[in-house]
Amino acid sequence: MINVYTGEELSLIRESARLVAKTLIFIESQVKPGVSTLFLDKIAEDFIRSNNAIPAFLGYGGSRNPYPATLCVSINEEVVHGIPGGRYLKDGDIVGIDCGTILNGFYGDHAKTFLVGNVSESCKKLVEITRQSLDIGIEQAIEGNHVNDIGSAIQAFIESNGYSIVRDLVGHGVGRKLHEDPPVPNYGKKGTGAVLQAGMVLAIEPMVNMGSWRVKVLRDGWTIVTADKKNSAHFEHTVLVGKDKAEILSQA
Repeated sequence: MINVYTGEELSLIRESARLVAKTLIFIESQVKPGVSTLFLDKIAEDFIRSNNAIPAFLGYGGSRNPYPATLCVSINEEVVHGIPGGRYLKDGDIVGIDCGTILNGFYGDHAKTFLVGNVSESCKKLVEITRQSLDIGIEQAIEGNHVNDIGSAIQAFIESNGYSIVRDLVGHGVGRKLHEDPPVPNYGKKGTGAVLQAGMVLAIEPMVNMGSWRVKVLRDGWTIVTADKKNSAHFEHTVLVGKDKAEILSQA
């Protein structure tokens, strides 16, 4: 079932999404060489809880293999879901940080890829093209368009720049749950998929690889890496579908 949000519900989603944006802004100054991913996770959790919210990712996935952290911190060839721990950021890394919050019973979801120190021009370009592709996808999130109009626009832009778009992972609806219908692929055929309605809230999140689009899951059951070990970048916003223009909710 696809949810359409209005009124107070939408106001609460907006508050949660805004808090996620503030969290990434809060930790951005600490994304530098020599900082551990565990430290970033700790300060993010403290910040979220100090704002009367709950980390949405911590414990996600049920009892079999719950996600053990507040952030997903994915470095270089790690596409998404990198688990924070004893790893330290190095000069030249690119690091995707994905964060979610639960505030007043509603979810927000937001991710950015950061440059660590002196990053190669090729990595800078990958990150910038991925960021731009998110903006291009968001432009399609208007009433009357189809879900796959979003992915079609992202895919065309990414592939025209010589990169590949991950197929195994997609965006999603978000609101009362972290993952709601509809799935939002970052590729596809224009004019297909569910028809968008004003009030739908979507997490649009292109994951872009320097090489092949193929990925694999590591033994921890969470971390997803590129199959060819080439770098990947990831950006995500919580977006409200509008009648004439989408609204980015995950911004401070």
